[in-house]
This record gives sequence, structure tokens and C-alpha cells, in this order.
Amino acid sequence: MKILANDGISEIGKIELEKAGFEVITTKVAQEQVANYINANNVSVLLVRSATKVRKDIIDACAGLKIIGRGGVGMDNIDVDYARAAGKHVINTPASSSESVAELVFAHLFSGIRFLHDSNRNMPLEGETAFEMLKKAYANGRELRGKTIGIIGFGRIGQAVAKMAVGLGMRVIAADKFVGKAEIRLDFYNGQFINVEIETEPVEDLLRHSEFITLHVPAQENGYVIGAAEIDAMKDGVGIINCSRGGVLDEVALIKALDSNKVSFAGLDVFENEPNPEIRILMHPNISLTPHIGAATLEAQDRIGSELAAQIISLLKTQQD
Repeated sequence: MKILANDGISEIGKIELEKAGFEVITTKVAQEQVANYINANNVSVLLVRSATKVRKDIIDACAGLKIIGRGGVGMDNIDVDYARAAGKHVINTPASSSESVAELVFAHLFSGIRFLHDSNRNMPLEGETAFEMLKKAYANGRELRGKTIGIIGFGRIGQAVAKMAVGLGMRVIAADKFVGKAEIRLDFYNGQFINVEIETEPVEDLLRHSEFITLHVPAQENGYVIGAAEIDAMKDGVGIINCSRGGVLDEVALIKALDSNKVSFAGLDVFENEPNPEIRILMHPNISLTPHIGAATLEAQDRIGSELAAQIISLLKTQQD
């Protein structure tokens, strides 16, 4: 049985699938050729990340396709309900990348409060001739300890962010329509641990009280989670991080708020016009930028590969039995 990992798979995942008797193909097939390739090569399983789109055309064209797997959490690049109605199994790995995304959130937070994104642009250009000027320009950094972070979306990734924030001594406010409260566990090297229970609050309260706000919500069908009205309700000088999905944050409103200093900085891993972000976003001096790499750590990719392999082996073994 053949598996096409069109957006790649970790070596661990590939080895586990091959041990179970599957042929794993890691050839990158162009989007418009995916259906033809699947049919021509008798592929039973299609694995994707965020690059390859699995829409109705591919689902309709590939009758022999049994499983569609998404390495990661969000499945907005797959027509999930349609695929399942057509008898396909659709799987993902919701728990595998929580910590890696949460760490990237804090990478952007630290970058914003200590001006690292701008300093790293200017030091190679002016560090030799204007060192003292740059030292003065970046001398008004802030600390995260004791500050309030608002987490919009309190699923696995939001809770991982909360865990790290508590460890840093931050105050945590969370908002989620579907989660009332969650228990955050902090483990220490010697086996000791502490549990912290966090109850979610209305998003209106979160917007008013947070000094930093981070988004962890799925793609939206209608409107933004954070638009001009929500930014107006925030504290002056707030920092905003989006490592969830492009389109949940109004980038036009964000630029306006950055230019007026309503928002002090932003950290963006995802974009409205991905993979072609707006030049105003890319060039803004108060935005820390990464190219959708939230889950792109070696550890997360190993977990994703192993989890996908386990699900595929279980599903197809059940079918064979």
C-alpha cells in the first residue's frame, strides 16, 4: 500500500510506516498534478501539512484514496466533511505541535519587548559606526514577569502558552467560547509539579486588561477575531501575537494601530495573503516576522510523523481485519 507524503514526513514517521509494510513516497507533486499522481501510482494515503490543498476536485477524482492525513492541528486546507461523506478517513495530529507553537509565541514576545527584530536588522548595517546610538535606541525594553497576557482560544496550544506564561511569572487571562476552565500542570526536574486552574473570561474583559494578546483560534468563515473595534478596546501599547491562522487578525487595522502607537509591536507567523504577505507588513519596523513555522521544530515533526504513522497503521489494520 502506497502513501504520498506530499509536504514531507519526518524520518521517524517514515521508518515506522515502512516497518509496517507501507511504501512511503516523499516526492513533491505540484498541486494541479496531485490527483493524477495519486491515481497513476495507486496511492491509498495522502499526507499533507499546510501547503497542499485537498479540495473536492481531488476527493472526487481519487476513488482509491482511503486516508487523508494532516500533519498538524488546523485542517482548513482539507474539505473535511466532504471527504468523510465520501468514505475517506481524515486524520490530524492536534497534540503534537502545541509546545513548539507556544515557544514561538514567546520568541515573538521577547523579540518585541527587547526590539530584537529591529536590532537584528540594524546592527549589521550600523553597529560598527553607530553603536552608541543603537544602544540608546533599544535601551527601553520591558520584562514579561508580572505582566498580563491574554490568550484568545484556550485549546491545547493556548494552554501550552499559559503554562509557559505561568512559569515566567505572568498573569494569565484566557477566553474561549467552548472551554470553561483548564488545569495547567508545571513539571519540575525532580518529579515535583504544581497545578494551576485557569477559568476563562469574556473576551471583552481580556481585551481591556491584557498587556499582551496572543491568538490561538481556527480559521474564521466570517470576519476577524481581532479587528479595529477590538484593538480600540485594548490597552494603549499592547503587544499582539498571531501564530494561529492568517485572516483572524485584521492586518489593515493592525498597521494603523502600530503607526499610532496604540499597539507597540506585533509578532506574526501567519498572514492574510499567505504565501504572499503584504509588503507593508513585511517592512514594518515594529513587527517580528516568521514564515509560518509554528510547528516546524525537529521535535514536533518527529511527534507528528509518529502520530500519523500510528493512526494510519491502526486504521488500515482494522480495515484488513
